[in-house]
Amino acid sequence: MSIETVRIEGIATPVSRIGLGTWAIGGWMWGGADDATSIATIRTAIESGINLIDTAPVYGFGHSEEIVGKALEGMRDRAVIATKVALEWSEGKVRRNATATRIRAEIEDSLRRLRIDHIDLYQVHWPDPHVRHEETAAELEKLRREGKILAIGVSNYSPVQMEGIRRYARLAAVQSPYNLFERAIERDVLPYARQSGLTVLAYGALCRGLLSGRIKANTTFTGDDLRKSDPKFRSPRLRQYVAAVQALQQFAQERHGKTVLALAVRWILDKGPTVALWGARRPDQLEGIDAAFGWKLGAEDMRRIDALLAEHITDPVGPEFMAPMARPVDSLTA
Repeated sequence: MSIETVRIEGIATPVSRIGLGTWAIGGWMWGGADDATSIATIRTAIESGINLIDTAPVYGFGHSEEIVGKALEGMRDRAVIATKVALEWSEGKVRRNATATRIRAEIEDSLRRLRIDHIDLYQVHWPDPHVRHEETAAELEKLRREGKILAIGVSNYSPVQMEGIRRYARLAAVQSPYNLFERAIERDVLPYARQSGLTVLAYGALCRGLLSGRIKANTTFTGDDLRKSDPKFRSPRLRQYVAAVQALQQFAQERHGKTVLALAVRWILDKGPTVALWGARRPDQLEGIDAAFGWKLGAEDMRRIDALLAEHITDPVGPEFMAPMARPVDSLTA
């Protein structure tokens, strides 16, 4: 397999254009996870040539980072580690906190859990409306100058918010929800990234499994699985999205001899300076990665895909349900 790579400013190692997303590995909001299987999944990704491992403290409240740290023992030099900052949690409730104090505490916790001395890409997980960009960005720049991080990124930021960060810090990447079904960033974030030389990390590349082709109209989810609260996975929308996946599967097979999964990832890669984050918690869920490389979607392909989506999805909905709360005003001085 010939892995496509991209450069992220500040990181010397070329980054694979498919990265491993480890939200599910943390267990929380995905119905749990088995640690040994998770470690095997991370190592399988590295062995396959996928070197970008994307995690966050809030994934399992530290657990995902700990599993990544264990999995990469002896393999650190083969991985580009991306994690995040500026969310806090208490009793299972997650809130935004991008203060310098919070960032300084989190970096040490993340380095300890990951068992490393620096983080390659450090990303502000969500913008905090109660903290000035200058405070957040200046602290990140301090960490970069200290060598604790190599590159600064943001996640779920608008272009206006990114401009605020860029006044005080060298921004290298933006992570946003982006897949065939969730395309809001095409209006603003994606053009801005192209113009500004930012690499886009597209999270939810397979739309929480919808674009894997494995989910049916009668599929149900149990426990704390995130998809129980995702409007896409509720009737009648789920039938629409599943019908679209089936139509895309037929198109991908007839036009390119590919699966819908390969088509979904290739579509992201052909949209700009992008990396597709592929979420997995078992090694078998990494099967098919190689099928996304070595071919391209043409203009006619893109038009046909858009027509299929419009035909089958009459009530589209975005990923807004995932946004965490801002801190209540009365907690800001606490």
